[in-house]
Amino acid sequence: MNLTGATRLNVILGDPIAQVKSPNGVTQAFADRGHDGLLAPVQVGVEDLGAFLAVADRLKNLDGIIVTVPHKFACFKHCRSASERADFLGAVNIMRRRPEGGWHGDMVDGLGFVGAVRAQGYEPEGKRALLVGAGGAGSAIALALVEAGVRELAIHDADHKRRDDLIQRLNALGRATVEAGSPDPTGYDLVANATPAGMRPGDPLPVDAGKLTPDTFVGCVITVPAVSPLIDAARRRGCPTSTGTEMYQALQSAMVDFLLAPQAASPLAASERA
Repeated sequence: MNLTGATRLNVILGDPIAQVKSPNGVTQAFADRGHDGLLAPVQVGVEDLGAFLAVADRLKNLDGIIVTVPHKFACFKHCRSASERADFLGAVNIMRRRPEGGWHGDMVDGLGFVGAVRAQGYEPEGKRALLVGAGGAGSAIALALVEAGVRELAIHDADHKRRDDLIQRLNALGRATVEAGSPDPTGYDLVANATPAGMRPGDPLPVDAGKLTPDTFVGCVITVPAVSPLIDAARRRGCPTSTGTEMYQALQSAMVDFLLAPQAASPLAASERA
């Protein structure tokens, strides 16, 4: 890279942050498209997020922010406008500075997950799916699975209020039957883990892997380790799988498209907040 004072800055924000894969890939994608920009990781705790965003508002060479755990809901509230799906979910995983001031946000985690599943030759349409995790990534994956045409979706999350609120909003769309689930994957065609379970040694598996069958597709959002314990267990039982790294690969192009379009009108319906 030929870094200069003119190089445009983008950051990926989270806590923890060491596990993210995007700084190198997005920076290389900028170079491939002839854009003088970079993506740098920044680790900011929940207690410091407000102070960080206040500074980010004033950094004139900061064009975009990619948002990871645990800031997706809080960053949505900081956006001046957002895509229709981000408004539905109340969360963002990417923000770009608006020419008129403030930030425009979107949530594309779900598109990345479904893209990774389809890249393995598996089609969610018409399937029964179990999703573990109703946080920022999980809620986005839930919406994307419903939009991809799953017949039924069960959601399991320890936070019952968050789970039930998501189920209610998804059922209001009238596109699939959505209900509360459990860690038991019996009878499901597709199992999705959208929790951090497996990032640390000794973490329990998010589902009972002993009940997986070879015709069940298993996807996971975890990027470190590259093969999560759930994916390893699923593969040992003969299941087709997609990994968090494959999800990120499906996401990267969409994120770069979003970050390099700061002057363009959003292609999605957007809300405007004072």
